[in-house]
Amino acid sequence: MKNIVLTLSVAMIALLCTFEANSQNWRMRTYCNPINVDYTYMIYNSDKDISYRSGADPAVVEFRGEYYMFVTRSMGYWHSTDLQHWDFIYTEKWYFQGSNAPAAHNYKDSVLYITGDPSGSMSILYTDDPKRGDWKAVPSILHNLQDPALFIDDDGAAYIYWGSSNLYPIRGQRLNKDHRFIRFGGVDSLFNKDMDKHGWERFGENNSDTIPGYIEGPWMTKHNHKYYLQYGAPGTEFNVYADGVYVSDHPLGPFEYAPNNPVSFKPGGFMNGAGHGSTVKGPQGRYWHFASMALSANVNWERRLCMFPLFFDEDDLMWSDTNFGDYPHYVPSESGKAGEFTGWMLLSYKKPVTVSSSAGDHTPEKLTDEQVKTYWLAADNGSGQWAAIDLEKPGMVYALQINYFDHKSDLYGRIPGLRHRYVVEGSLNGWDWEVVIDKSNSYKDNPNDYVELPQPARIRYLRYRNIEVPTPHLAISDIRVFGIGEGKKPETVTGFEVKREDDRRDAMISWNKQKNVQGYNIRWGISPDKLYSSWLVYDNDKLFLKALTTDQEYYFTIEAFNENGISARSKAIRVK
Repeated sequence: MKNIVLTLSVAMIALLCTFEANSQNWRMRTYCNPINVDYTYMIYNSDKDISYRSGADPAVVEFRGEYYMFVTRSMGYWHSTDLQHWDFIYTEKWYFQGSNAPAAHNYKDSVLYITGDPSGSMSILYTDDPKRGDWKAVPSILHNLQDPALFIDDDGAAYIYWGSSNLYPIRGQRLNKDHRFIRFGGVDSLFNKDMDKHGWERFGENNSDTIPGYIEGPWMTKHNHKYYLQYGAPGTEFNVYADGVYVSDHPLGPFEYAPNNPVSFKPGGFMNGAGHGSTVKGPQGRYWHFASMALSANVNWERRLCMFPLFFDEDDLMWSDTNFGDYPHYVPSESGKAGEFTGWMLLSYKKPVTVSSSAGDHTPEKLTDEQVKTYWLAADNGSGQWAAIDLEKPGMVYALQINYFDHKSDLYGRIPGLRHRYVVEGSLNGWDWEVVIDKSNSYKDNPNDYVELPQPARIRYLRYRNIEVPTPHLAISDIRVFGIGEGKKPETVTGFEVKREDDRRDAMISWNKQKNVQGYNIRWGISPDKLYSSWLVYDNDKLFLKALTTDQEYYFTIEAFNENGISARSKAIRVK
C-alpha cells in the first residue's frame, strides 16, 4: 500500500506541475532576485576574451500604466505591464548602444531619457511611443554628466542631478524645459559621502577597505511633499553596495541625511548588493526599488538586477524591505501580498549532489553552496548532462531557481535566438521519476530562471536534465530549491550580543550556534519598530558589522532559520 501511495503521489506531481505547454494559462504569483531577464553580453571589456552578461544601474519609469527599464550598456531596454514579465525592445536608432548609467523620466505624453558621459556631451532623448523605440533628440546639449538623473516637479520646474566620484559630491541644477532643456542658474553641490560618520559608505567588501569610497547614481522621488534624493555607495562590485537617501523640502535642498540609512542594503546571502537604483510607483500604487547586485566573478562589473518593495513610514522615513531578499516574494500585482516574503525556505542548501560529469575544480557541491561565484561545470553542453539533488528528506517544493554561469562563453552584445531548454524531474524514492518542469520546447533566454510550480509538490529528489544552453559550456552556479520542510523550525537564538567598537561605525555581533540550523538573520534599525536593515549569515556564529552611523543609536535582533521555517526573534537589544 505504501508503494502505491508513493506512485500516486509522484503521478500527481506530473499532473500538477508539468506546465510549460500551458504556461499562458498559468500566472506565477512570486518572483525571486536576481531578476530573470535576458541580460546583454558586454562588449567593452579590456580583455576581449572575457565574455559575461551584466545588468546594472536600472532606471525604471511608469508610462501610461506600463513600465520601462533602462540599464547600463544593454543596447536597448525592457518593457513590462506588471513589473514581473519583461520583454526587450530593440531601438530604431543607435542611441542605446553604449549608454552608461542612464536616466529616464515620465513627463506628460513622453518618456525622457539621457545617458551619462563624464568627458563628452549628450542630448536628452524623448519619445511618445517607447514600445516602438522611435526616439528623437532635443536640440540641446548637456556636458560632462556622469550618472545623471532627471526630475520634473509638479509645478513643471525641471532639474538634473549627477555624480559618480570618490572625491566630488552629488550635484544638481535647474533646466529650462521650455527652452531645449538648457541648464541655467548655478550648480549646487548637494551632499557628499562622509565615511568618518557613515560606516556603510566605506569602500571594499564588508566596508573593509581604507581607500575613499564612491558616491554615485542619484535618483529623485517626491512623496508627501518631500524630496528624497537617493544615491549609491561605496562601489558597485561589493556585497555592501547600497542606496542611501537625503531628504529635503525643496528639489535643490538643503538636504538632511536620513537616520536609517542605507535604505536599500543586501550584504548577505546568495547574491549581494542593492545599490545605484531607482524608485517607481507600481501596480496597486505601491512603490518598488530597483537596484544593482554584484556577481563580480568574471570581472568586477559583472552584475545583475534586483527589485524590492519600498515604503514610507509614519515618520516619512523611506525604507526598502530586503529581508530574505533573494528568496521568493510575492509579485507587485498580487493583491494584498505584493512584496511580502512567501516563507518558502531553501530546501537544497548543502544537500548532496550527483552529476553526469564535471570538469576541473567546478565540482557538483558548488550547485548547492549558496555562493554565486562558484559553479558546476559539465564536461560538455550536450543533452546527456544532468545533475541530481537529494534533499535528504521529503518536503513541499514550491519553486526552483536555476542560475546559469558564463564560463568562457565567447558571446558579446545582443545575440538573437539564445534559449535555455531543460527538464526537471522529481521523485520520492530516487528511481521513479516524473517531470515537474518541462522547458524542452522553451524559446526563452533565462540566465537566472525562476519557476514557481502551479501547485506545491512533495519531493525528496530533484534532477535537472539539460537539453540546450546558448553557451559553449554548461555551467550553473546554483540550483536553488524553495519550499517547506516537514521538520521543526529552529528555537529562538540564545546568547545574542552586540558590542559596539571604539570605532562606532563598527559592531561585533555574536550568538550561540544552534544545531539543525542553516543560518541566522540579523535585523537592526533606529528603533524597535524600525528594524529596516538585515544581514543573512550562513554557518557562523558572529558578524563584524561595519555599516553604522557614529552618532546614531540602534536596536538589534536575530532569528535562526532552516528548511522548515524561521524561529521567533530574540528580544531587541539597544545599542547606544
